Amino acid sequence: MNTVANIMEAFSLLGKVAVVTGGAGKYGRQIVKALAEAGASTWLTSSRQDQLELLEREFHETGHAVKAVYMDLSDESSIHAAKDRIVQEEGQVDVLVNNAVARPMKNGWEEESFKFAESMKVNATGLFIATRAFGNRMAERQSGSIINIGSMYGMVGPDTTLYEGLGTKVNPDYFFHKAGMINFTRYVASHYGPEGVRCNCVSPGGYWTKMTPDIFTERYKKRTLLGRMAGDTDLMGAIVFLASEASSYITGANLPVDGGYTAK
Repeated sequence: MNTVANIMEAFSLLGKVAVVTGGAGKYGRQIVKALAEAGASTWLTSSRQDQLELLEREFHETGHAVKAVYMDLSDESSIHAAKDRIVQEEGQVDVLVNNAVARPMKNGWEEESFKFAESMKVNATGLFIATRAFGNRMAERQSGSIINIGSMYGMVGPDTTLYEGLGTKVNPDYFFHKAGMINFTRYVASHYGPEGVRCNCVSPGGYWTKMTPDIFTERYKKRTLLGRMAGDTDLMGAIVFLASEASSYITGANLPVDGGYTAK
């Protein structure tokens, strides 16, 4: 039985080693920042070899001592090489955030079928291999937290009225693998539970950027209970909570971070 002497200390990640796949993306950056600020020795992975030094420098300039390592989720040997390097330098991995996503489908339902298979190679097979590689390492130490980054679109179908007049295609592969990720989370939680390793899923809603069309923003806001889109800090608390001992009795859960979109 885990006991917590001080609740604030339970949220601390000091002494922990965290890995975030796809750490350069719109969700990835705030996830990396959150883990680093909570005290974890934080690594991000990227499939862009030429961007690794730049990514490290960007985080260092904002006061976050983050390390970047190459990982191509479509290549099993690359996944194991990244894991081996991190373990060699750190001696352990305590937190894995499966955030990376490939988006090869661009043309909706009529997209060429090989694009769907290309998506699954990263978003399903790559997810499985990375989870097993890092999860087995955690299991050896009888401790760890795996966090999958799903989506509200793994929970509900698309509201096509949000996209009317915008030329946006809603692609089926995203719904397929994000929904699968939620139940994969439950499988992983069941598999690793006896080894003291937890697995949970966070399912974000729509994320606002400067590129988001105003008409989409207004439509989307009306669909949420909180009347806004997500910003660049809205995932941080959920990630630290699930990575830390504050959530030590939570596993197999899916946490929507969507402003109430899926509650309607």
